[in-house]
Amino acid sequence: MSTYEDRLKALREELAKRKLDGFVVPLTDEHMSEYVGAYAQRLAWLTGFQGSAGSAVVLPAEAAIFVDGRYTLQVREQVDGTHWSYQSVPQTSIAEWLKAHAPEGGRIGYDPWLHTRGWVKAARAALREKGAELVAVDTNPVDAVWPDRPEPSKARLIAHGDDLAGKSSAEKRQDVADWLAARKADAVVVSALDSIAWLLNVRGQDVERTPVALAYAVVQADGTADLFVAPEKLGEDVRKHLGNAVRIHPRDAFAGYLAEQGGRVIAVDPERAVAAIFEALEAAGAKTVEARDPTVLAKAIKNPAEIAGHKAAQARDGAALTRFLHWLSVEAPKGGLTELDASDKLEEFRRGTGKLRDLSFDTISGAGPNGAVVHYRVTETTNRPIEPGSLFLIDSGGQYEDGTTDVTRTVAIGTPTAEMKDRFTRVLKGHIALARAIFPAGTRGGQLDVLARQYLWEAGLDYAHGTGHGVGAYLSVHEGPQRIATFGGGDEPLQAGMFLSNEPGYYKSGEYGIRIENLVLVETREIAGAEREMLGFETLTFAPIDRELIDAGALSPAERAWLDAYHARVRDLIGPQLDGEAKAWLDDVTRPL
Repeated sequence: MSTYEDRLKALREELAKRKLDGFVVPLTDEHMSEYVGAYAQRLAWLTGFQGSAGSAVVLPAEAAIFVDGRYTLQVREQVDGTHWSYQSVPQTSIAEWLKAHAPEGGRIGYDPWLHTRGWVKAARAALREKGAELVAVDTNPVDAVWPDRPEPSKARLIAHGDDLAGKSSAEKRQDVADWLAARKADAVVVSALDSIAWLLNVRGQDVERTPVALAYAVVQADGTADLFVAPEKLGEDVRKHLGNAVRIHPRDAFAGYLAEQGGRVIAVDPERAVAAIFEALEAAGAKTVEARDPTVLAKAIKNPAEIAGHKAAQARDGAALTRFLHWLSVEAPKGGLTELDASDKLEEFRRGTGKLRDLSFDTISGAGPNGAVVHYRVTETTNRPIEPGSLFLIDSGGQYEDGTTDVTRTVAIGTPTAEMKDRFTRVLKGHIALARAIFPAGTRGGQLDVLARQYLWEAGLDYAHGTGHGVGAYLSVHEGPQRIATFGGGDEPLQAGMFLSNEPGYYKSGEYGIRIENLVLVETREIAGAEREMLGFETLTFAPIDRELIDAGALSPAERAWLDAYHARVRDLIGPQLDGEAKAWLDDVTRPL
């Protein structure tokens, strides 16, 4: 189908055939993943939206797309407003919108393999007020009208060595067994792809940018596990790595397995498992216990091997980024460079390490006004030149066998304006305030968010995204449960061993964007006379911060000291990996303020 209008029309015709008055299309898969395989990109196929978070509702005469503040600009550029209304989350929700717009007595369809039970309950309650009903579909109507829908990946799993994981799968499964015993449960369903990868010490190639494999796992009270994965995806090496205590079943046998669990007590994560899993277990006569996936917190708190691997990956990645920033400093002033040139060159430097497995997400390479689109994704259509007098924002990361990186730098191309320097310096001051924070154990990320925003708030400014997200160990670049945000999470107590990003920003629509992002490690802090356990952050990312954008006079002595010490560390760690002009350039741009 050549146009998005045609696709919308075809879906409406399919819904009419099924006697449905609407359908909800989320951007996720059967594992509630943030990043999904091509086969699950239903929202992008239907609407043209290329972001990593969103949903849509299609009714007979109207349709709406729901995105958060990161995608306010992007959705308007990619989705045709003549056919779709734009809805902002969390100001509204699908349930609230349906309550206002669904036809009275209507039947609104949903795919129970793509929504949580909590979402189903909220949507059903909202529709009930309208005299409408929420109807589970057996097969997804989008799939029925998507003629060239890709097949799920057939890529093989990869064993992730215990030396990198820091703990064997058998030990991890025993920890889960102990967790089950404490809850008097017989088994736990693990359906989040990164949880399965972490638990079994395997990685995959089924989702771009995230090294996971399409599978389900059920861990039993004796520490054994049942893994549901397409058999052709397992080589002998991985079967041996998994061992006899992990029983292998075809992935499409999972629903049938759930139907055989009558009489058992099964723990299921209501946030990460889809409604269909609960429904299948309860229909079989199993008792479900709602509990957070027991691997989630264990995965978030990195062990010494994971921390050491991450630091090695950061040193390598920082050198690649620094080579890129030097190249940009030479080439950008000549003119002729574009956003795609820059993102391609940075990937080339990362691949030059010989260790890159993949990028950790699609590089955000935003020149001028495109830098103000928070999760901008450059295409041939949107590709802008990187022009003198503008700001260039590049947010990127790598997937290495020993670690996952994520870093943002904003660079002045030519001479920045006084306003640009003011905004950049306010963002930098917030970044430093968070980096220097010392806080008692038990502190939530949401309690620290104000530290990064305070200098922007002083000038009546802000940014519409969280300040920090968790990061996996050669896993997802966005990993929970920890966050630094006052909305959409941020209530998980921070614990030593957690990785987070520190990424305040400022975005002037139509003109420029600014973000400074490093990854940090939560660590214990020894303080003489302290009466409580105290924590702080160790900065893990090392690459120069553009001094041309810094109003040094606006920095306090402590802030200047932090920046000088940071740049000294960049020189010490990255400098020995460079030579020639790149090394001389690094020495110059990291000299003390």
